[in-house]
Amino acid sequence: ATEGESKLRRKLCAVVGVRRRMIMRTARGVVARGAQLWRRYASGAAGGAIKAAEARTPATAHGLKRAGSPTTCSTMPLLEQQTKFMSSVLEMIPAWITRAQIQKAHDITHNGGEMVLEVPTEVTAKVLRFLQMHTNAQFKCFIDCTAVDYPSQAKRFKVVYFLLSVKYNARIRVQTYVDEITPLESATRWYPGADWFEREVWDMYGVYFYNHPDLRRILTDYGFEGHPQRKDFPLSGFVESRYDDATKRVVNEPIEIAQEYRSFDYTSPWEVFPEGGRARDFLPGTSSSPSSSEESGDKPDANEAK
Repeated sequence: ATEGESKLRRKLCAVVGVRRRMIMRTARGVVARGAQLWRRYASGAAGGAIKAAEARTPATAHGLKRAGSPTTCSTMPLLEQQTKFMSSVLEMIPAWITRAQIQKAHDITHNGGEMVLEVPTEVTAKVLRFLQMHTNAQFKCFIDCTAVDYPSQAKRFKVVYFLLSVKYNARIRVQTYVDEITPLESATRWYPGADWFEREVWDMYGVYFYNHPDLRRILTDYGFEGHPQRKDFPLSGFVESRYDDATKRVVNEPIEIAQEYRSFDYTSPWEVFPEGGRARDFLPGTSSSPSSSEESGDKPDANEAK
């Protein structure tokens, strides 16, 4: 019985090994076939269509892809690359750009300036999507979103987006202007990392982002009124927090800046020596004083003579 069981076990192991080898061979064949089909597809009609579309795009000749490629990067200065890319963007979406510039263009220390695009409020999210998905831009990394307050302007808030293209090692700044009541479309649909940055802009400046998944305050306390980074917001604020011993909790009260009456004495607390006097002549316990020294004609005493 023991010998029969061992033979049966060997047969089962052999069958399982054969099945396993067949499965692995089939899987390798499927993977190889899929890779072969993908290579044919990429090099066939689809690849030709993509190349034809890129050939019709002005950014291919004047974009970051060609200008920033490793073969031409050493021969083409960075400023020239940025200039051609900005020109191509203006050719492709002229209705979405109100101003394009390169700030600090001749900055030799940092090897070039910074590309800046000013866009209308209603197309800000579209421009961000364009810069994210275009082949010759690919600004897929969201760096920051902030705002600046200019109270003297009709559209007092300048909202600024900072983007980074890791593939082409390039940065761009997209900015737009809004007022207190004009909403701005959220960029979280394309850049999930813009969530907290837009919440901070809403909390500090009061710029409203519609289509935001969770637009609420992020830095100030619950029930806070106002927006602290606005230029017309008082430095002292409107309320102050303190711990109330009677209620055993933190309470918020209208701010009260009280200063007790103080009497200022403008006389110096330090003794002022007459002109030409010496400090040791006025120290307590010394045998000489100004009057005695004058009477004696500044004669040294016995101790000094010794």
